[in-house]
Amino acid sequence: MSLETEIVLDRRQLRRRLSLWRGLAITGLVIAIGGYMLSADETSGVFAQKHVARVAFTGTISENRAELELLRKVREAKNVAGVIVFVNSPGGTTTGGEAIYEELRQVAAKKPVVAQFGTVAASAGYIVGLAADHIVARGNTITGSVGVLMQWPEVSELLSKVGVKMNEVKSGELKASPSLFAPADEPSLSVVREMIGDGFRWFASLVETRRGIKIADVPGLEKGRIFSGREAVANKLVDEIGGEPEAQRWLEEKRGVEKNLKVIDWQPAAASSWGLMSSISSIAGNLFGAQGREVAEILSRQPGFATLGLDGMLSVWQPSEN
Repeated sequence: MSLETEIVLDRRQLRRRLSLWRGLAITGLVIAIGGYMLSADETSGVFAQKHVARVAFTGTISENRAELELLRKVREAKNVAGVIVFVNSPGGTTTGGEAIYEELRQVAAKKPVVAQFGTVAASAGYIVGLAADHIVARGNTITGSVGVLMQWPEVSELLSKVGVKMNEVKSGELKASPSLFAPADEPSLSVVREMIGDGFRWFASLVETRRGIKIADVPGLEKGRIFSGREAVANKLVDEIGGEPEAQRWLEEKRGVEKNLKVIDWQPAAASSWGLMSSISSIAGNLFGAQGREVAEILSRQPGFATLGLDGMLSVWQPSEN
């Protein structure tokens, strides 16, 4: 076989190999695009449709980074025509309510935002609702509870009964005070009162600015009372009685959002399972088996236990158990 013939055959073989790899590359690209189209949700991406975003805040309000990042994505999403903020929360940390409020106001600067209240939207839950430009509540929604509190247990008598004494050395008398290991003294309580007063003034000014009312003009409001949805409408704390249809109608009629757009849930990235109650649940499971874990999880859903992991000032309402 001549050298020229060998060269021709080698070139043909090289072309076949190149064609094979080119075909495999194209097939892989098609599969990747197809997989993306199938896995992409309705909220974002090239193929996402124009819609109204529903963002829910349920349970205890906290400064959740995943939730804040979600609101930033909603704000920048070109296919989101409007936002319904669903609130079903007794409240939580004051800073959590503040953080969500500020992020929602940035969303409202670019898109119309309406709040829909569920069973309860009180304290920090109400702060979240104040960020919307229109609030819809059920007639029997529990709302209001404008105020701030700070709570801590005090176990010094219990420790003395079991023979335990806490020792400490600190740089100043107000450091780490009040403490659960000693009765609160007046200087410590005075500092707490100042902080609570400052937090309440911020909350009250937010209500007055956003709702166009005077706190003192609404009986019981500055004392932290709660209101039904009907009472809240009468006192201008919310705008309308209804549910999601009324919220969507407001977007359409008052803010020009296209009619009959699909309402799609936007959800934050999955939260970490680490936390106080999850740790208790894990320990209970190791010590007492599945039954112990189940009891711990039931307790974690109770309002009193749910707030054990919250630090700082709270804006939260829960019914009295007395």
